[in-house]
Amino acid sequence: MSINTKATFIALTLSSILSTTAIAHSHTSALLNQQESQAVATNTESEKANALFEDIFMENVMSNPVNQTYLGIKKDYDKWNDLSEAAADADLERAKKQLAQLNALDVTQLDEQTALSYELLHARLTQTIADDKWRYHTYPVNQMYGVHSMVAAILINQHQITNESDAKAYISRLNGTQALLAQLQSALELRAEKNIIAPKFVFSYVIADSKNIISGVPFSDTGKDNPLWADANRKINKLDISDDKKQALLAEVKQALLTKVKPAYEQLISYTNTLAARADTRDGVWKLPDGEAFYNNALSRTTTTNMSADEIHTLGLAEVKRIHEEMRTIMKKVNYSGTLSEFFVYMREDKQFYYPDTKEGQQAYLAAAKAFIDNMESRLDEVFKVKPKAALLVKQVEAFREKSAGKAFYDQPAPDGSRPGIYYANLYKMDAMPKYQMEALAYHEGSPGHHMQIAKAQELQGIPKFRKFGSYTAYVEGWGLYSEYFPKEMGLYADPYSDFGRLSMELWRACRLVVDTGIHTKKWTREQAIAYYVENTPNAESDAIKMVERHIVMPSQATAYKVGMLKILALREQAKKQLGDKFDIRDFHNVVLRNGPLPLDVLAEQVNKWLASSQAL
Repeated sequence: MSINTKATFIALTLSSILSTTAIAHSHTSALLNQQESQAVATNTESEKANALFEDIFMENVMSNPVNQTYLGIKKDYDKWNDLSEAAADADLERAKKQLAQLNALDVTQLDEQTALSYELLHARLTQTIADDKWRYHTYPVNQMYGVHSMVAAILINQHQITNESDAKAYISRLNGTQALLAQLQSALELRAEKNIIAPKFVFSYVIADSKNIISGVPFSDTGKDNPLWADANRKINKLDISDDKKQALLAEVKQALLTKVKPAYEQLISYTNTLAARADTRDGVWKLPDGEAFYNNALSRTTTTNMSADEIHTLGLAEVKRIHEEMRTIMKKVNYSGTLSEFFVYMREDKQFYYPDTKEGQQAYLAAAKAFIDNMESRLDEVFKVKPKAALLVKQVEAFREKSAGKAFYDQPAPDGSRPGIYYANLYKMDAMPKYQMEALAYHEGSPGHHMQIAKAQELQGIPKFRKFGSYTAYVEGWGLYSEYFPKEMGLYADPYSDFGRLSMELWRACRLVVDTGIHTKKWTREQAIAYYVENTPNAESDAIKMVERHIVMPSQATAYKVGMLKILALREQAKKQLGDKFDIRDFHNVVLRNGPLPLDVLAEQVNKWLASSQAL
């Protein structure tokens, strides 16, 4: 019997007893006293549990200076994370200790919301401990993420300088880069000794990004200002302090860049070149020790389902076929008489579908993306009862990381409102950012997609922080993809080409199911995988290359989108059937979002509870 079923059973039993006139007054009083005592115990145990949840969350945050910065906490503002093996061992022991603390709680005495928190945290800690066996099955530097690019990204985008102390912390982090990258090199070498090395193509990106971080003034006498140097100048010059103090701080920044940051990256570049020489061109994680088991575990964690790689592959093939048929319908609407493949080429190559590859073209794209989001936000009341308070900005990906960064992504706002949510569009190659995909992309990364879900989760009341700031990829990305879909039901995507763009992005996610499993279980090569995207989607070949390279270094991650979206749609269809005329999409969206991120099976449980209570009214 589940916790919630048991609670319902107890409530019904008590109700039956109290309605029986044969119960003596003294018996009734005793029972009421028992109920009151039980309520107090439940409250006490729930309070105890929620205090523990907060302690566990903060204990983890305070062991991670980078996460502190994301959350606007400045205790270790001058530090980087510890990448040593000793730190990883300490993380594991901390998780074991926290799980033991959870196990000491009396779960039967928890209220419903606290019981859900317990279930989620218990599962997360259990998985964290179990997944330590895969500690080394990662590529710590790659074209998608890594410490080498994180340094600049955190300092530029997250490390705010509001006073002299913040500036000193910035400088300390610059000075700490040398020790940080030395730890990174040790982590890479440890994996290499275990035959875990990223494929050869990865290293040219890592080297290029690392060179970008130490290019420009003051590292050279000519060229543009280095991104870090420009950032420090901009932030420090805004401070309300004397010019002498500003110049002194900037002199320290320059010294740190030249004597710590530069040699740190030069050493990393040198080592990465030697690592590239030891790498091979095999792309799938099947090549790693126990690679099949590792990938199956990754799929389970990513999708929060028990779907096998073959089931996901087959689902992807079926979705690709369905979406192709819907695209043929749009071809007829726009009076295109060729084949679907020819239509793909037309959409990929015709200049009318792209902004010029100029500064003016980039600004026009950003302005149009913002207009889509502004229009959507003016209509959110039609589909939501609660909206996030945090602002949303549309921003171009910075030059230092635009070559390797993804097509678009979202950065969460600071919980205290000091930093807005940001939708980043990568405009490095304008021929990879077609106008017809812009509307769906804005909805996914901005509003009502990631900004609505992530910013709203951070603002939720009455749930512990680990849920507000947690993430389940299938839920988060499933919501993002679902958010591309339902605006069509609001009458948006009025232009058939824009609706084609929506379908092309859904098609892209369907292809991901096929390609990710193809690479990691069927031994597809990088070239085979790229060809599948090019042949089955209208996207630019550069898109296909980036996506395949992402699959390779982030196994399973890209399967989350379609699996999550389909689950949300299935739950919505179930709600429509059960509620009939009583169905209100605003209520459904509230149920999906009101508990923060959830595994898909737990989300289904929450929807079913809502349906049961709604039908009982």
